[in-house]
Amino acid sequence: MKRLAAVLCCVATLVAVDIAPSRAAFEVQGMIIDESTHQPIPYATVTLDGKPQYADANGAFSSAGAVHLVAARAPGYRSASVSLTPEQPLVVRLAPFRARGVYLSVYGVASRTLRDAAVALKDTNGINALVIDAKGDRGLTSYASDARESIGAAANAPSPAPVVHDMAALLQSLHRDGLYLIARIVVFKDDPLASAHPEWSVQDAQGNAWRDREQLQWVDPFRREVWDHNLDVAEEAARLGFDEIQFNYVRFPDAPGLVFSKPNTRANRTAAIAGFLTAARARLAPYNVFVAADIFGYVCWNLDDTAVGQQLETFGTALDYISPMLYPSGFTWGLPGCTKPTADPGQIVRRSLAEAQRRTGLPGVRFRPWLQAFRDYAFDHREFDADEIRAQIDAADAEHTDGWMLWNPRNRYDPTQLPH
Repeated sequence: MKRLAAVLCCVATLVAVDIAPSRAAFEVQGMIIDESTHQPIPYATVTLDGKPQYADANGAFSSAGAVHLVAARAPGYRSASVSLTPEQPLVVRLAPFRARGVYLSVYGVASRTLRDAAVALKDTNGINALVIDAKGDRGLTSYASDARESIGAAANAPSPAPVVHDMAALLQSLHRDGLYLIARIVVFKDDPLASAHPEWSVQDAQGNAWRDREQLQWVDPFRREVWDHNLDVAEEAARLGFDEIQFNYVRFPDAPGLVFSKPNTRANRTAAIAGFLTAARARLAPYNVFVAADIFGYVCWNLDDTAVGQQLETFGTALDYISPMLYPSGFTWGLPGCTKPTADPGQIVRRSLAEAQRRTGLPGVRFRPWLQAFRDYAFDHREFDADEIRAQIDAADAEHTDGWMLWNPRNRYDPTQLPH
């Protein structure tokens, strides 16, 4: 504490710089600290008037010129922002945070019944985060999206889903309840966008628009126009007030013989996915939101890109959080020594997270896994109830992750089956 106080005396200063007759900005030197321990947070992301930089190993930062607003974030903490005043030392305090989240689809967040039931889990089970579809699996948005309207995707959507008429107001209300809010954006699986712009669609060997098992079209991950549109949607979500933008289906489709605008090589695929996420981080920088992406569970183990562009080692720079989907039902081939994953779901989660940390050199706090809260479809068709869910959560906790998220496509979470 004495060391910290001495450092703060040196770095927490503001120098007034007149930029207009009625307004002043300040050159700043400051420090990012843990609100609980009062210790510096090394290498936190600092946003000065919307421009990002990093604090140093001692949590210190400075501006090259006059600024009005300082914001900061770091994995394992809530983000924060401060307005500058000349009388106060500039110390940005970040509150430690581990997400305990559940998922709400486009339909779930628009349903008062499902939404209220999810929010009630805060009091009964300690849930403190909601993952809300901003753009879901079928290309529908949970709010009236100008980005989707302007590009023609809204007009090509299936029968309209119910939307939240004032998403910003809803998010403010959920924030008042203390909830951390994550916008899930499905990226390259986008049937309405492919219909609006067939030239952007993934094609089969005969030159026809390809459709997946759900008869849905995908768009070409190489196309910068597709990148730009999804970043427009992400920026909309950030402006609405989400704390985090989480990209899903940020990959190539896992089917052979498809045709894209560039050769479908491993190098090209991994460059495209990493490039999109890097572009997303840059576009979202002014908003001080966390950036995350969902990946296949086997990506934690496969040394290649799993033929979809998801190369584990490429994600650390662009993302705050990596979210492997560690559903035991998705581990079709098991793991060495574990041929029936549903019988030992904790082992799947624990070993996958340990392997991901070993390969990337990243700490556990950079990972927040998706866990299974739905009936098994691949092995013995067991319900994933209290024992299976608890085993997964305990495994994630043991690997010191930034919490976890429960996936149930029906958005129904029984409080008696969740941890208390």
